[in-house]
Amino acid sequence: MAPSFDNLPEDDGFDSDEEIDFSDLREQHEVRLEQGLDAFVVVDGLPIVPEDSKQKLVKFLMKKLNTVGKTREDAIFMPLNEKNMSEGYAFVEYETPEQAIAATKSLHGTALDRKHTIAVNKLTDIERYGREGRIDDEYYAPHIESFTGKEHLRSWLGDPNSRDQFVMYRGESVGVFWNRKKEAPENIVDRQHWTEVFVQWSPMGTYLATTHQKGVQLWGGPSWTRQTRFPHPFANLIDFSPGEKYLTTWSFKPIEVEEDDPILTIDEDGKNYIIWDVATGKPLRSFQTHDLSGPTVDENGVPVKKKTPWPAFKWSSDDNYVARMLEGQSISVYELPKMTLLDKKLIKIEGVKDFEWAPATPQRDGVRTYEQLFCYWTPEIGSNPAKVGLMSIPSKEIVRTRNLFNVTDAKLHWQSQAAYVCVKVDRHSKSKKSLATNLEIFRVKEKGVPVEVVDSIKDTVINFAWEPKGDRFVLITSAEIVVPQAVPPKTSVSFFCPEKVKGTGVGNFKLIRTIDKKNSNTIYWSPKGRFVIVGTVLSQQSYDLDFWDLDFEGEKPESDRDLTANLQLMATADHYGVTDIDWDPTGRYVATSASVWKHTILTIEQMENGYHLYDFKGELLREEHIDKFKQFHWRPRPPTLLSREEQKQIRKNLREYSKDFEEEDRIADDKEKGAVVEERRRMLSEWLAWREHELEDLREDRREMGLPEDPEAENAAGDGSEGDEATVVEEIREEIVDETEEIMP
Repeated sequence: MAPSFDNLPEDDGFDSDEEIDFSDLREQHEVRLEQGLDAFVVVDGLPIVPEDSKQKLVKFLMKKLNTVGKTREDAIFMPLNEKNMSEGYAFVEYETPEQAIAATKSLHGTALDRKHTIAVNKLTDIERYGREGRIDDEYYAPHIESFTGKEHLRSWLGDPNSRDQFVMYRGESVGVFWNRKKEAPENIVDRQHWTEVFVQWSPMGTYLATTHQKGVQLWGGPSWTRQTRFPHPFANLIDFSPGEKYLTTWSFKPIEVEEDDPILTIDEDGKNYIIWDVATGKPLRSFQTHDLSGPTVDENGVPVKKKTPWPAFKWSSDDNYVARMLEGQSISVYELPKMTLLDKKLIKIEGVKDFEWAPATPQRDGVRTYEQLFCYWTPEIGSNPAKVGLMSIPSKEIVRTRNLFNVTDAKLHWQSQAAYVCVKVDRHSKSKKSLATNLEIFRVKEKGVPVEVVDSIKDTVINFAWEPKGDRFVLITSAEIVVPQAVPPKTSVSFFCPEKVKGTGVGNFKLIRTIDKKNSNTIYWSPKGRFVIVGTVLSQQSYDLDFWDLDFEGEKPESDRDLTANLQLMATADHYGVTDIDWDPTGRYVATSASVWKHTILTIEQMENGYHLYDFKGELLREEHIDKFKQFHWRPRPPTLLSREEQKQIRKNLREYSKDFEEEDRIADDKEKGAVVEERRRMLSEWLAWREHELEDLREDRREMGLPEDPEAENAAGDGSEGDEATVVEEIREEIVDETEEIMP
């Protein structure tokens, strides 16, 4: 029989004063705040309104909130104070935690109206950052560091001799130098292991970027101190925006974010690209690499190695937009600095193959509103022809299109001032057995954007380059199929310029001259225009460099009277194994370099790595052979602050200024020569003084030994025969020290 309540034993082993440990059950069944409130956000920065206007504000706010998720009026709680006025914030519940996260990313910092910018944060952040022990109950004034002045990041522009700087990466050392023409460069800073992969200047020369396993660092100022760091592990490539406000980093390996990372968040985990704010060093947004389109194997079943397009994110000229293409489908344009999608929509362009922003803010005839332009092209799809289009941003208006037929490939080439965009179109014959190229030149500044066609080119164009800030161009053609090979194909170099016309217009483009039977494969214009180098790089058999002047001041041929150019070959040089050509930002000097990185394995030991320095006329000023030479880059300069009228006045009086510069150069040369002579005199004087000192010691020793001070007098006294002349026997011996035999190719 079971015991009743009344006859239970008094001592059942339970002590009512002893607290039972429920920690295991509490831990198992406790509802965590983060798990229960993940779908809630706090919206701050709202207008303060009376109770009568609260419902109207909630409806207006919902339009903004529902762009990234779904919420309801009854899911928005906007508290009121004792005066029946709102407090400027609201609690919002979304349907899912993912929608809440999307709201914090997309809506934080956006404008609600002209006077109010909202801040959107997750409600769980209050618990995360305000948990007991993390915030003191008592207020302590923050410690403010004393002001320390920063170095001027563009101090190098104040050099009294207007010299330019360049960086060299050789061996394990990175050095920055002043250019001194024919003299050895002046070293400014030289550091071992300054970079682990490569170095790169920012577009205006403010920063020197170095790359490391842990990320990218920017350096600058007279002391070359670190300015910013971007912790993108194993970053393989970097790209600055034109105005140096932003930076793109990319790594082949997806990012793995650690829990205690102070900069990167879970949003960057698994991504390949990060867009950074250079001023703050903070990430703005991250992206994954798109899957590359195209076949995975060739006709023989061999896997095709696909190359990641770079840069994948392309900048507008004013840093206001950055765009990315999903090949064959769309172009995504993001507004900076918020990195939000323009109008929150992709620009769908069926079959899109490539696009390029205008490198300067366009100035179209009759257009007074702000715009940026980009050009794109699509291939033939079914019965639809290939197409080239110009789109205006932010309106997304297509301002010009042109249909193309029998297109194999196309390349887009903007002129530096966005006056023209040349579409190089490779066309195939109906049998698809031969290729030819024609140029479709869009005159962007003219009314209606007319298109001029240059169809006189019989062969395939393998290289094209506009004159910077000009309207002339150079192209290289070849009748052969260009593939990597030891012997470069035969090529032709053609120079084009506009015809002369009355008024301020620009005439049609005409051929100036074609140079046949060349091996040239590259074109490098001076950044100031007029002078151009046409050369052969990355070749084992040819390494010619031709220096051309398109405004030669000599007599002009009769056939070129109606053209806006006077072409003249100034000089021809060669640099064995040349891999790179770099003009300095002023257009006065050009460096050709041979990098150990770009030589084939079979020829590395044979190459003389290093660089040659020429002036713009092609005169060799200096050459330097450097073991394990990797990179040579001139430091860019920011745009000039002089107005067009001031620049025009300088050009007008350039001959007068040239006299002063030539006199300064003569004085400098005289000083250098005088310094050499003075140094030689000093060394001779020291040697004579040393010789006299040694002779005096010798005479003193002879006096102590009782010998004549003059050894010659002693020899004459010791000679037994008087009057007999001494006989001098001279013997010449020839000896071969070393002998080598070399067979020249």
